[in-house]
Amino acid sequence: MSAKNLDAKGRFRSRNVSFRVSPEEAELLDAKVRLSGLTKQDYIIKRLTDKEIVVVGNPRVYKALKDELREVLVKLQLAADKAVTDELLETIQLIAVTLGGMKEE
Repeated sequence: MSAKNLDAKGRFRSRNVSFRVSPEEAELLDAKVRLSGLTKQDYIIKRLTDKEIVVVGNPRVYKALKDELREVLVKLQLAADKAVTDELLETIQLIAVTLGGMKEE
């Protein structure tokens, strides 16, 4: 039998939790995870337990910011003569908060 994989705090995570989301919700969740620099599991656990998510600037986070900004620009160009969606506005707000927090350091 193989050894148990423990997390950084020595916990054995043997329980599995899953749930369904819409494609739009999945896209928004994935964007938030990428911009946080955390794994999806760590991001969701921190959000569910009301712990603060601290974004540490690293190459992965900077690349995610650049990619998200590129996607936002494309969506804004496509929506030039239409209303901007709430999901896009939320993504823009998340990028602004992330960049603002990195600027303070």
